[in-house]
Amino acid sequence: MQRVSLTELAKQLNLSPSTVSRALADHSEVSEATKARVRKLAQELNYQPNQLAAALRRGRSNTLGVLVPHITGHFFPQVVHGIATEASKAGFTVMICQSNEDAAQEKKNIELLRHNQVEGIMVSLANTTQDISHFEELRQQGVPLVFFDRVVEDFRGANVSAVVLDDHAGAYQVVQHLIEQGCRRIAHFSGPLHMSIHKNRHQGYRDALRDHGLPLDEQLIVFCEQSQAGGTEAMQRLLRELPAPPDAVFASNDLAAVGAMRVIKAAGLRVPQDVAVAGFSNETFTTLTEPNLTSVDQGCETMGISAVRLLQQMLHHTAEHRQPQPRNVVLKPQLLVRESSLRKPRK
Repeated sequence: MQRVSLTELAKQLNLSPSTVSRALADHSEVSEATKARVRKLAQELNYQPNQLAAALRRGRSNTLGVLVPHITGHFFPQVVHGIATEASKAGFTVMICQSNEDAAQEKKNIELLRHNQVEGIMVSLANTTQDISHFEELRQQGVPLVFFDRVVEDFRGANVSAVVLDDHAGAYQVVQHLIEQGCRRIAHFSGPLHMSIHKNRHQGYRDALRDHGLPLDEQLIVFCEQSQAGGTEAMQRLLRELPAPPDAVFASNDLAAVGAMRVIKAAGLRVPQDVAVAGFSNETFTTLTEPNLTSVDQGCETMGISAVRLLQQMLHHTAEHRQPQPRNVVLKPQLLVRESSLRKPRK
C-alpha cells in the first residue's frame, strides 16, 4: 500500500499543507472543527507522518549512527545494547551499520549515516582500516564523533572523543597472573599492531615480562588472525617449529585462545598443567570450554553507555553554540581467572 502524504491529505480536505501540519500538531491557531476534520481523514487513510522530515525541519533528526566491525560474538552486541539502551533514555534512536571488518564497507557506511542525517556517529574501526580520510572529512565538517574500543590513535579535534579499555593493563594483568602460576615461556598471539587494541595488549605482554625479569623470546610471538582458525594455526606452528612447547599462551582474543587449546589437547598435552591458556574479551563461551577459559572482561555495556554520554555532551555544547569539549574515557579491565590458567591451588 502506498503511503499517504501530507500533501494528499491537504488536497482532499481543500486545505494548505501547512494548515494540515499545524492541525495534526494541535496548534492553537487552527480551529477545533478543522483539527477534527484533519484527524478523521488521517485516521481513515492511515496517515503516518514522516518523522525524519519533521525532525529535520526542526533542525534535529534525533538519530545517532553506530558503526561496528560485526555484530557476532559477545562483545559488540553487548556494546550496541548499552548504546541503544542509553540512547533511548535520552530520546534518541540509533541506526546501526556493520563494516564486516572491511575498510571499503566502512567508508560506504559512513556515507550512508551522513545521508540519513544522523546527529553524531559512534564507531569502532574495521581491522583493515589504515586510510582514515573518511574520518578526517567528518572531523573537518564538525560531525560529533566518538570512537570506542578500536580507535584512531592521535586523531584529535573539538568534535572527536573516545572511550576505550585500558588494554595495556588488561594484558599486563594476564601475563603477571601466568608468571605467578609458574609459567616462564609465555607465547603471545597478537593481532595487527596498527590496531590500537592489539598494539596496547602486545605492549602489556612485553612490559610484564620485562618487569618480572623474564627474557623476551620473539619466537614465542605469533601475529595471526584473531579467530579460532588463527589460534589453531598459530599453535600448530609453535608445536611444529619450537624444540619445546611454550608453557603458556596469552591470546589477544578469546577465539584464538580456544583454537590454541584444541591444538594443545590434540597433541596430548594438558591445559593448564602443561600449557596454561588465557584470552581476552570474556566471550560468553569462555565459561563453556573445558577447562573454562581465563579472560579479561571489557565492560561492554559500560563502554556503550559511555560512548552515548560523550556524544550527548558534544551535542549539548553544539546546541548552545559552544565549542564541543572532547574527552577520552578509559575503562578499567577485570581479570577473570578460571581453570585454563590455574596451575597452583587458589589461596
